[in-house]
Amino acid sequence: LFVAGRRLIQSKRRRKLFGDLLAYAVLLLLSVVILIPPLWMLSTALKADGDVFLYPPKWIPVPPHFENFRRGLTFRPFGRYFLNTAIITSLAVLGQLISSPLVAYGFARLRSRFRDPLFILVLSTMMLPSQVTMIPVFVLFRLLGWVDTFKPLIVPNYFGSAFFIFLMRQFFMTITPELDDAANIDGCGYFGIFTRILLPLAKPALATVAIFSFMWNWNDFMGPLIYLSSESKLTLTLALSRFTGQYGQTAWNLLMAVSLVTVTPCVLLFFFAQRYFIQGIVITGVKG
Repeated sequence: LFVAGRRLIQSKRRRKLFGDLLAYAVLLLLSVVILIPPLWMLSTALKADGDVFLYPPKWIPVPPHFENFRRGLTFRPFGRYFLNTAIITSLAVLGQLISSPLVAYGFARLRSRFRDPLFILVLSTMMLPSQVTMIPVFVLFRLLGWVDTFKPLIVPNYFGSAFFIFLMRQFFMTITPELDDAANIDGCGYFGIFTRILLPLAKPALATVAIFSFMWNWNDFMGPLIYLSSESKLTLTLALSRFTGQYGQTAWNLLMAVSLVTVTPCVLLFFFAQRYFIQGIVITGVKG
């Protein structure tokens, strides 16, 4: 009986080991597939002008042409484009961090007969494609004189986003209301409860909002394309789109070099804040 039990345990261990090895093999294969595009970008960025379309392709250029990064970043004022993008993104993220938690707090804590219908109305705006409201919103901003300014890309963020409001509300719902009652007994009002109790506990959700908002605004192409026309106000995404044709045809090696520099802030942000990002996603229930 002892020998049979030992064999059963060993069999379970072998099956578990085989399952773990199979899972790691699948994950490794998927990782390689996912890494192919950025590795190809890096390989293309280091190639000479005439080596981009060589067949068979060379993954490791010899010699590597690191001067492509300098050439790509100096043929246009990318410093100015980077500053424009940083201004728009930082102010947009600040707007979402101010407005979305405040609205979400009202939907999570304030009692009203209209609370749930209004929350459903807010969520229903997520079902409306942006292409439907693109022309009316553009007409509105043109009447306000905001076309060819940063305002259409910044100001709407100070009125909240349905997705971020939903995310923050789900987080606030996980915090026990007894904390609010205790703070209320001590003389703390609604705004004091929001700023002193809930916001300090909502750091993971706030980090998630900040990361999502940063990536969406940093990589936004349609908004700047619609509202910005002056050369001095272009963002990085628009500058990359105008990269084609600068030399009579697309210089893919220079374009890939500049693209790598452009996506670096997003990669670094997610790398250093991934712990808060994953924690915020898990806690708020926004999965899959």
